[in-house]
Amino acid sequence: MNWLLLFVPVAIGLEFLAPHRHLLIFVTSSLALLPLASWLGWATEQLATRMGEGVGGLLNATFGNAAELIIALVALRAGLNDVVEASIAGSIVGNMLLVLGAAMLAGGVRYSEQHFNPVGARSEATMLTLAAIALIVPAAFEGAAGMTAEGLGRLSVSLSVVLLLTYVLFLTFALVTHPALFAGSAAKEEKAPASGAWSMLVLITATVGIAWMSEIMVGAIEPTTHEFGFSKIFVGVFVVAILGNAAEHATAISAALRNRMDLSLSIAIGSSVQVALFVAPFLVLASHFVGPASMDLAFPAGLVLIVFLAVLITGQIASDGRSDWLKGMQLLVVYLVLALTFFSCRT
Repeated sequence: MNWLLLFVPVAIGLEFLAPHRHLLIFVTSSLALLPLASWLGWATEQLATRMGEGVGGLLNATFGNAAELIIALVALRAGLNDVVEASIAGSIVGNMLLVLGAAMLAGGVRYSEQHFNPVGARSEATMLTLAAIALIVPAAFEGAAGMTAEGLGRLSVSLSVVLLLTYVLFLTFALVTHPALFAGSAAKEEKAPASGAWSMLVLITATVGIAWMSEIMVGAIEPTTHEFGFSKIFVGVFVVAILGNAAEHATAISAALRNRMDLSLSIAIGSSVQVALFVAPFLVLASHFVGPASMDLAFPAGLVLIVFLAVLITGQIASDGRSDWLKGMQLLVVYLVLALTFFSCRT
């Protein structure tokens, strides 16, 4: 994707020379984010390899969604809380349905059947069920009990702290006390990591680039949605969420093609766990210091529903430790149904 770096100067040029070409600015800045996110993921992986398995796993888990986190913080500062909520739900759903589905389909075309560790997959699926409950409860009480905005804010902060603590405990379980449950069956591909100085330089440069491109893209979201009649929810769920995880999408599919389904599941489901238990509560807490209005965990009913449905079908498919192209197609069909529904309901 390195050639897409050409869109970085193009997006900057359009922002300064043609500020009214909102669609072009949105498209070019979105394309520019893809290689930057890929380089950010590469630098994080190199540093993680150098720091050892425990620290490296923590680094990968923490910064695995750095690009999406930066985009969301920029959107929070712009007051686009609805886009942030949609991107969080879209990232969870996209990783479970689009990424895992594409990986299973691609791997299933090359191999008749692939296998993975069902214990680790079920453990991660259970964590996603926990996160879905944390989203369903505030939304349900907001509608049923008529909870005040102040009470909802306090509940969201409390739940966010609980989710962050749960994420820390899950990392301890996966990286310290029970790492064997999450170990893949395929042999690791040994390759010397890049130097620490070069990896850190790439990490800093990519982070700055993502922040700049995110600023440009977020600024173009509102006028673009108004101009073409798209809802900000649709853009957040099916555009912003995909852009923030593009590098992980490619890695998961590539791993499946090399018959490393454990790695594919770790990327797809593990990334959803990170978003649900780390990114979402972190953004709720950060919104009290960034942006004009704080964010809560009472997501719109439609977003809560698609997260619940995605968790439900992913838990069923990942429970038996085997995958094939039909399972991948089933996940992709569910994602397509959701995308068509949100697209048809745009206002």
